[in-house]
Amino acid sequence: MGDPIVVVDGLTKTYGSGLTALSNVSLSINEGEILALLGPNGAGKTTLISIICGLVSPSGGTVTVAGHDVVRAYRKARKMIGLVPQEIVLEPFETVIDTVRYSRGLFGLGPDPAYVESLLRRLTLWDKRDATTKELSGGMKRRCLIAKALAHGPRVLFLDEPTAGVDVDLRKDMWAIVEDLTKDGVTTILTTHYIEEAEAIADRVGIISKGNILLVEDKTALMQRMGRRQMRLVFSEPLKAVPDALKRFDLVVGPRGGLRYTYGDGAAEVGDLMAAIGETGLTLCDVETTQRSLEDIFVELVHDGDTNAEKAA
Repeated sequence: MGDPIVVVDGLTKTYGSGLTALSNVSLSINEGEILALLGPNGAGKTTLISIICGLVSPSGGTVTVAGHDVVRAYRKARKMIGLVPQEIVLEPFETVIDTVRYSRGLFGLGPDPAYVESLLRRLTLWDKRDATTKELSGGMKRRCLIAKALAHGPRVLFLDEPTAGVDVDLRKDMWAIVEDLTKDGVTTILTTHYIEEAEAIADRVGIISKGNILLVEDKTALMQRMGRRQMRLVFSEPLKAVPDALKRFDLVVGPRGGLRYTYGDGAAEVGDLMAAIGETGLTLCDVETTQRSLEDIFVELVHDGDTNAEKAA
């Protein structure tokens, strides 16, 4: 993975209404990686993308793309970026091939029939090149948006909720396209609230909530942490606190007086806990083990992040 190509430093955005959409966000995105930004609706994902792409002015902080400041060197920075918006916005009576040609022209690039043909073939749009965009299916319109975003050969591609309302087959095709672009060194930033998408394709995962970046972590490490198991221990008498003899374990008292224990893959630590419980004289009535889903962990991280933000405020 290469050096940082997008660097966000202390970025804030407060609208005239007083709404703070981003709060002191700092983030580095490496060249050639796929970064998934996860967050609930209204988390600040689209605002962050809009600022990086030069569509919204920041209230504070800086953003550079390949060393170009998105405010002071707007044209150079924007030329490095391709954006596939959440909404399908296409000129209905324009043909597919003219849509791509026009997008190249917007960046001051001359005709390049070979590149345009290669791009449309790659996105399985070549056979539809002379069709107007209003004739396309929803999936083909998505592909056309990607073609528009790639028309000028950007090095950074933003996909803002690209699979919202998209069927499973098209979703898989889109990920295949992104993987091919990554092989060419294109950096992809995907915003989504579907954790499964991040798991399937991302190199790193970032979680954003209420304008704050909660974490940015390698996907493999994050998934390992998300996959930790949880054990629920029920005793003959409800507990009000974790017994002193068990405090060396990561135990939490549940609402019904039982204990919850979160652990990794090793069975040894579970054996140590059971032995320690036996030494306390407590009567263990029931043991239930579960493995938290990705959705459960995501909700927990967002909830904890929001709670911490409220305390800090």
